[in-house]
Amino acid sequence: MKHKFISRLFTFIIFISCFILSQEKHYHQTDFSKETFNTRRENVFNEIGNRAIALVQGASGVDGFDVFRQSNSFYYLCGLETAHAYLLLDGRNKQTTLYLPHRDSGRERGEGKVLSAEDADLIIELTGVDQVRGVESLSVNLVGGLIRPPAPVLYTPFSPAETGADSRDELLRGQARVSGDPWDGAPSREARFIRLINERTPQFEIRDLSPILDKMRMVKDPKEIDLIRKATQIAGLAIMEAMRSTKPGVYEYQLDAAAKYIFLLNGAQGEGYSSIIGGGTNAWMGHYFRKTDKLVNGDLVLMDYAPDYHYYTSDVTRMWPVNGKFTDAQEKLCNYIIAYRDALFRYIRPGVTSNEVLDSAAKDMEKYLVGKTFANPAHLMAVKAGIKFRGHFQHPVGMAVHDVGRARGVKLKPGMVFTIDPMIWIPEEKLYYRIEDMALVTEDGVENMSAFVPTQLKDIERAMKKKGLIQFRPAKSLPLK
Repeated sequence: MKHKFISRLFTFIIFISCFILSQEKHYHQTDFSKETFNTRRENVFNEIGNRAIALVQGASGVDGFDVFRQSNSFYYLCGLETAHAYLLLDGRNKQTTLYLPHRDSGRERGEGKVLSAEDADLIIELTGVDQVRGVESLSVNLVGGLIRPPAPVLYTPFSPAETGADSRDELLRGQARVSGDPWDGAPSREARFIRLINERTPQFEIRDLSPILDKMRMVKDPKEIDLIRKATQIAGLAIMEAMRSTKPGVYEYQLDAAAKYIFLLNGAQGEGYSSIIGGGTNAWMGHYFRKTDKLVNGDLVLMDYAPDYHYYTSDVTRMWPVNGKFTDAQEKLCNYIIAYRDALFRYIRPGVTSNEVLDSAAKDMEKYLVGKTFANPAHLMAVKAGIKFRGHFQHPVGMAVHDVGRARGVKLKPGMVFTIDPMIWIPEEKLYYRIEDMALVTEDGVENMSAFVPTQLKDIERAMKKKGLIQFRPAKSLPLK
């Protein structure tokens, strides 16, 4: 009995020790060095000048059991994943200060360590900032040290902060809907922050920091490209798993489940956006999200999905036949889309614009159609309309799926990442065809980052002959008690 007691006591001591040690571990990103963050902040200083300051508000805390994710712009400038944080960049002396909440020991006992104001030395080492202070010091510093005449110009982001499975365009549309609701009408978090600054420190002239940060985020550095490439690889693997798992009678949401498994298996923290998985005429809806229908024999299914991987995402789309075999009509339309994708990639290189790429590709597609036949006049009309459509050259991708900055109307530069997204509509049949690939502008041309995901019809049909996750682990009906 004595030996058993000692053994149990020893096991308990080891358990408690491990628990305490795990509580002492600080979690912090390791993708970017403090030198990278210093360079980014130096770029902000160069843009705002030596008579201005910039103040960036981090994301607010989460409710319930949600997992906190920092806002993209805040993370981009310091990499810190602490809620209710503020970053002040003083252009007059080029000093950077982080303002953070104080340690919440009770919360840390349940969730683990959170970098707080008390961890100043460690945070300075990790992020390269000059100072760390408690969040209550922000107002004191603004009023006490910065508003003496002449008060500097204060830059802060006006645009809504992205925090994961969202993009600025969708956030703005959402805010417009809130503003149009007479029973809601709440201002955005950014608008409220600007109002508080105006109320408490009216001496500041407030300007929008968003255009400066957008310009910086538009061209990706090598590490960002590595993360986008990894997100693209995971997206491609997920789509390929969904291909293998597709059979008549499978539900759209089951393909979503198979893809999510691949995301999480490969280290993603979630999804970069809600999956678009539409069988048959459901694909007609560009952002169809319900995913409640069974896949029907003879239809095509469209899948557009990518993960949130270390704060970066991707955007890849493919279409394939539910029964694993393209019909003659489907084959002709899909081959047209593939040819258009290849034509667009042929002309992407530094120094050209999207219009130049679209014009050159359209000429190639006019030649492609010579002698081609399609199943009916509606299909022919759709592909001819596709040549005139200007939306095949799409949006930037990076920390958000519809990333900040512009891919159209500007000269392309190495490090830009955006999507090539050829598409056609057939209104008479409520059908929509498209594929989507990730274009990285290189020093001497372009790389299709998602080229490994099957697009050639024979490759898709071959892949679909294999069993997928859904067949190996089919859903089971559980009896209700």
